[in-house]
Amino acid sequence: MEKSNRKLFIGQIGLRGIAASAILLAVSACNMSSQINTMEGIGFREARFQEISDMREYRQCRDDGVELDAKARSSGSAGQYLASAKLLEKCETGLSQNSASLAVDERMRAYALSTQNYIKGGELETASRNLERFQKAFPDKDLYFISGASFIETMESILSQKQPDAFAKLASLNVNRQLKSEMRRMHYWKRH
Repeated sequence: MEKSNRKLFIGQIGLRGIAASAILLAVSACNMSSQINTMEGIGFREARFQEISDMREYRQCRDDGVELDAKARSSGSAGQYLASAKLLEKCETGLSQNSASLAVDERMRAYALSTQNYIKGGELETASRNLERFQKAFPDKDLYFISGASFIETMESILSQKQPDAFAKLASLNVNRQLKSEMRRMHYWKRH
């Protein structure tokens, strides 16, 4: 009897030991996963901090470019338009790859202003290259003027990237009435 009690006692200790070991393993596994989550959280926070820092620098740069644009509009200086355009373009190129998907609408407006300012400054070739970069940076996206005219179609028309050869094509362009009128006039005098 004594042997069977001893086996029973040892068996109970064995079961308790196995249960205790299982509990310890489970607790340590939870602890390891929380350390992994903490490490992932730190990486995420660092990346997010970098994005915020990049956008803060971008916005300061953009604000400086918009301020130059306001000065150019008040003075009518081609040089100030070009300075504004170059600064706004520099703001966009200064963004890191990780931040390229942030504040897309805001960045599109600044890039568009840069393209317009190159035109106002008289650098049509640079404006044309800038428009192409705009379209590559923001594929399948467009901006619209207050009149409802398409930014891309308007710039393509002004920069002669899109030359409608027929009246029907001209009528289908989404540009403002004054530009269409001027394009009709030019088209008429080319034919007559």
